[in-house]
Amino acid sequence: MTWSEMQPLLSAACLDTLYMVGWSTVYAVLGGLPLGVLLVLTGEGGLLRNGPVNKVTGAVVNVGRSLPFFILMIALIPFSTLVVGTSIGPTAAVVPLAVSAVPFFARLVETAVREVDDGLVEAVQAMGGSTWTVVRKALLPQALPSLVAGLTTTVIALIGYSAMAGAVGGGGLGNLAKTYGYQRFETDLMIVTVVLLIVLVSTVQLAGDLVVRALARRGRSGTGPVRKRRLRAARR
Repeated sequence: MTWSEMQPLLSAACLDTLYMVGWSTVYAVLGGLPLGVLLVLTGEGGLLRNGPVNKVTGAVVNVGRSLPFFILMIALIPFSTLVVGTSIGPTAAVVPLAVSAVPFFARLVETAVREVDDGLVEAVQAMGGSTWTVVRKALLPQALPSLVAGLTTTVIALIGYSAMAGAVGGGGLGNLAKTYGYQRFETDLMIVTVVLLIVLVSTVQLAGDLVVRALARRGRSGTGPVRKRRLRAARR
């Protein structure tokens, strides 16, 4: 297969992969962020300590993380059909990708938020800050570098999952590698697909590392007067 023949196939497959990973990442953040914060708030020593809620939430997250993605994807075929009207294609693949990513990211959020200094939380509370104020002004801003690092890990995992989903009808680079690289023995196309996946993962990792370093430098510069201004802002 010549490059002119491969190019449109690769372009369409890359767009499908970016579509799947992009939307599933959005849903992972929308679902995993509040879930991870809830695990911290209702856990031991949390501001909303509630054993039953914490155990139930933790159990749901653990079950979601323990299921292999391939099995989860097959089990969710009826649900995907119900939600998007089909069980094949990139849009259908977003459903199992998002379901698998939410508990994965939730645990990373929990770990990141637990690393926040308790002294800062106590200071915000001492100034009359509510639980929502503590979360919005102290926990999430201080945990932001770790949250971005966790999101980077989640996106990279989703790229791998999307390739797996593509191999069973989800579209994207995984489908291209299976249909042309494996079934039609187009070795050149298979090699290019692998290289594209490596480049995509490396790009995401590099971008995530750069953002984490920038946020960490900004956080270190936030001591002294800047920290005091943040605390005063938290009281408001």
